[in-house]
Amino acid sequence: MALKLLPASMLKAIDLLPDPDIPVTLFTRHSIRENVAGQGLAGYDLQLTEQGRDLAQEWGAYLVGQTDRVIQQCISSPIQRCVDTAALMIEGADRIASQRHTHHIEIVEQGLLVEPGSFVLDIKQAGPYFAKQGALGFINSFVNNALPGMKHPINGVVDVLELIYNSYPKTHAGLSLAVSHDTILAAMIAVMSGHQTVSREDWPQMMEGLFVWFEGDEFLASELKWIWRGEVHSLNIANFKKSFA
Repeated sequence: MALKLLPASMLKAIDLLPDPDIPVTLFTRHSIRENVAGQGLAGYDLQLTEQGRDLAQEWGAYLVGQTDRVIQQCISSPIQRCVDTAALMIEGADRIASQRHTHHIEIVEQGLLVEPGSFVLDIKQAGPYFAKQGALGFINSFVNNALPGMKHPINGVVDVLELIYNSYPKTHAGLSLAVSHDTILAAMIAVMSGHQTVSREDWPQMMEGLFVWFEGDEFLASELKWIWRGEVHSLNIANFKKSFA
């Protein structure tokens, strides 16, 4: 059973989800991919393993089965392992649900979900640091606003949150998927939590993510709620954005 490979935090998160009347988004790292040597810099060509494919299917089925939610919308990094994760989760959900889940995966090409594009203003300036520092070092530098060619970390995070808000289901029992990469999730969680250091223990595992939802009728006037590793967190978007201004 591939589901035993799912990070335990994800199963615990299901018990913390809001009432089905409140739609949620699962913002997740892709499923298990081929291994890579080095500093955690995974090439775009690395594909899901067979275990990773099975896990994505089983997780999709389990998630909708346990929550009675319907996958209504889906966005993904253009990298194939992310697109495949989304498609396989939807495939798994289809196996057990009487309601039809979306089969449309919106590929986000503007860089907001692909590493490290979400936070980059000038890749020529930032790129050498990514290669030199490795994923963990680069994200630590980013959250401390210590890299040339990068957005301010709060602006970078707000851009991704607005993307998620705009692809967020608005109806009863709605669920959306947003599939991305470890670097994006690690930076988002650190900045939203007000942390200035990201350790290896903080790093999202494959197929680990956070559930998010918004309370409010407009993005900038909303309260963000998210579940990460068994805890519910809250963030006022307007105050968060003002903290940079």
